[in-house]
Amino acid sequence: MRPLAKFLSVAVTVLTVWVTVVWAQGTLPPDYGEWRRVADRAAEAIDNDRASEAAMDTLRGQLLLWSEDFGDESSRSRISVTTLEAQMERLGPVPEGGEPEDVAEERRQLELSLSEAKAPVRRAELALTEAEELIRSIDVLLRDRQTQILLEPGPFPLKPELWAPAFRELSESFRLIALEFQTGWVHEKQRNELRKSLPQMLFYLAIAFVLLTRGMRWTEKALQSMIRDRVHLSATRWIAVFLLSYGQVILPMLGVFAFSKAVYATDLPGLRGDVVLSILPLMTFELLSARWLGERVFSRNERPLLLVNLTDAEKRKGRRASTVLGATLAFSSLFVELARYESWTHGTESVVFFVITVTAAFYLGRLGLLVTRHAGSMRAEEDGPLTAIGQLVSLLGRYTVLVSLVGSILATIGLTRGASYLVFSSTRTVFLVAFLLVAQRVIQKIFSALNGRDDDDSPLAAVLAGIGIVILSLPIFLMSWGAQVSDLKQIWRNITDGLQFGDLILSPENILLLIVVYAFGHAVTRLSQSFLRDNILPKTRLDAGGQTAVVSGAGYIGIFLAALIALTVAGINLGNIALFAGALSVGIGFGLQNIVSNFVSGIILLIERPVSEGDWIDVNGQMGYVRDISVRSTRIETFDRSDVVIPNSDLISGTVTNYTRGNTVGRVIVPVGVAYGTDTRWVEGILREIAEGHPMVLANPAPAVVFQGFGADSLDFEIRAILRDVNWMLTVKSDLNHEIARRFVEEGIEIPFAQRDLWLRNPEALNGEARAANPPKAPVAKMHSPANATPTPPDLDDMDGVDGDGDGDGR
Repeated sequence: MRPLAKFLSVAVTVLTVWVTVVWAQGTLPPDYGEWRRVADRAAEAIDNDRASEAAMDTLRGQLLLWSEDFGDESSRSRISVTTLEAQMERLGPVPEGGEPEDVAEERRQLELSLSEAKAPVRRAELALTEAEELIRSIDVLLRDRQTQILLEPGPFPLKPELWAPAFRELSESFRLIALEFQTGWVHEKQRNELRKSLPQMLFYLAIAFVLLTRGMRWTEKALQSMIRDRVHLSATRWIAVFLLSYGQVILPMLGVFAFSKAVYATDLPGLRGDVVLSILPLMTFELLSARWLGERVFSRNERPLLLVNLTDAEKRKGRRASTVLGATLAFSSLFVELARYESWTHGTESVVFFVITVTAAFYLGRLGLLVTRHAGSMRAEEDGPLTAIGQLVSLLGRYTVLVSLVGSILATIGLTRGASYLVFSSTRTVFLVAFLLVAQRVIQKIFSALNGRDDDDSPLAAVLAGIGIVILSLPIFLMSWGAQVSDLKQIWRNITDGLQFGDLILSPENILLLIVVYAFGHAVTRLSQSFLRDNILPKTRLDAGGQTAVVSGAGYIGIFLAALIALTVAGINLGNIALFAGALSVGIGFGLQNIVSNFVSGIILLIERPVSEGDWIDVNGQMGYVRDISVRSTRIETFDRSDVVIPNSDLISGTVTNYTRGNTVGRVIVPVGVAYGTDTRWVEGILREIAEGHPMVLANPAPAVVFQGFGADSLDFEIRAILRDVNWMLTVKSDLNHEIARRFVEEGIEIPFAQRDLWLRNPEALNGEARAANPPKAPVAKMHSPANATPTPPDLDDMDGVDGDGDGDGR
């Protein structure tokens, strides 16, 4: 019965896993037969290279959906595979002597189930690989087509014979649009429908008329009323002015939408009219956004929203260039749609796009010159280097000038498509960068308003928010240069899937989870340190240095555990990190041995605590108080209030004098000398009284007075006393010296100083020269005498050739 029970257990486990997988799927597995037909059709389209761009985009979208299905199927099927692999790992390898029959049977059933569970995973992964390869082939094909179109030379646009046909074909396109409206009006059915929708059409038309004719004027008047008579705009009012200024875009855009609704209500537009109406909102947005950005960057007010160091005339040129560039962008979008619908000839396309491209390039170059001129003033100091933003703005200005020159040349020689792509994509990029600069200014003002300040200092949060906006704008940058939505979805999927390094996969989800878990662990560690320092350790018998060591050790352990838990939760294999750390340890052993030595020494200092915070130490001639002990170095505050950073290895391997280790009791030595002939016992008693009378000197052990010996000029004594706090050593020494001076004056005890006799060689020569210049005077020798002795001028004979040994040689 036991083998049967084991078999039933395995069967129940497999059935449970299968039910769990089916429940988790919630959908049927992919239809691989249908996938085969889609894949064959895609391969045929790629091989023939005759499908249109729209057909290729549609096919690529279908392949993306299939790849998502295969990815989901692979993930769902891995649940059962992971469960069965865990059971196989639990069984372990087959022993050398064999294993019981029931265990062997269980192993065979698990291997069979694992093989069956891996089959859908392998099938889904193979299909996913095929789908990704087909998508990659379509992307390469479309890029090659686009490159060929952009680099394909067209007719020379300056040929006079091309301009008249181009003008006629362009006029014909607009005439056909008007003819569609006229044709719709002729039909009685259309007129009846128009009469029914007349109230709705008039309502939308009235709104459009008001918003288009009055909207911008209302916004301008409101702006002037908010700025007028304001010497300084607060951060809150600045934000309000900025938000109100965007009404110059919003109100006319609403007017355009109302106008489109009014026209559609008539049911008169035909196919061409529908093309124009569908592109009209985009054209309006491009024109009004460019004009709005020009007003913000090159403001006509005395207190602009964005500071630009240009003259009023240069600002007018900047506003005009922005408006013209917006108009060229709008007409470019319109003509691209008309050329696609009307199938214009190459000559017409060449002439039309040559005109708008050269116009856009001219004003783009003018805008670049103004931007470069403004960037030259963005310096932290006069005649200093440009700031980071200044360098970015300068690079942007030079780039636009270069694009204007290259685009004009390309358009002139016939590469109008490539020139149009370069110029208008660069124009959209310039406008987007300008918008990001304005947005950064707005974020700065928002944080200033939240903090209740009106200054222009950007906090860290404002800078990080600006960086976030730049990152979020990257898809718009890519779309400005021709990227499709499907391309962006593929890029996002690659990012979310993560970058794989061997068995290590780094995805945004894993990185974000790692950061969140580590931040939480770091916060818990700091909270625990504060709780230890403030609530637990003060109630123990540990000294201040020991408490600091415990708090620091808890912090290091907590941060290590937080990092370890974060890596584990994020699913990062620690074996890969261990392998990397092992390879890195070789470099650490050679290049970072001093840092490692200091790190280990810091751990020893925290555990052994030969030196603690607050100790008075002397190491390598540096004397001061220990203020901080980290894992690499120790900071000492010297008595002149300067900080000295000492590597921890010097404290462990070198000689360190710790004056306050364990307690603050220490000894002070005060030397003093008295004149020869003084009663030494009398002096000893006076010095003992002076030492015992100081309040900082301990009575037990009692201070000692030592008669050191007979010096060259004095009898030398020393007071050796134990102080209750050695930190007061200098103060106590000064107090004792003051008291010694006072008592010695009272008792008449002389404190001698060194005496020196000065002997002159050949004094007769000095006497002869002195008599020739002045009346004869006796030479006087300077000599030091005791302070209480009356100085007496030495006799001339005492100096005349006598040097102390009687030979008169002066030596």
